[in-house]
Amino acid sequence: MSQATPVIRSRGSDRLFGLFRLVAVVEGVTTILLFFVAMPVKYLAGDASWVQVMGPVHGYAFVAYLALMVLALRGRGWSGGDWMRTAFASFVPFGTFLNDPFLKRRRAADGANAPA
Repeated sequence: MSQATPVIRSRGSDRLFGLFRLVAVVEGVTTILLFFVAMPVKYLAGDASWVQVMGPVHGYAFVAYLALMVLALRGRGWSGGDWMRTAFASFVPFGTFLNDPFLKRRRAADGANAPA
């Protein structure tokens, strides 16, 4: 990992980062429910009502994920690859769950690099 500029963390930025991680879990759960529950019910049982409910719920979670990603990661000195990885995680089922350990490691590294 390249030498990043020091990050100044505040309680507010820590809370925002925690909120982002929570929304990432919600986005991941709604993706799984949409892809593996609602869509099969629609196409196998002919009941589109599940998709009509889960589609918008997932859409709002997805938009919240991207918006909070920008707010929570801005100013942390993360590389373009880190940003791309975190954004890409929202496009694949289980991606946000697989990306969470990376987020925790990066947050810990940010704390270690912060000025005392």
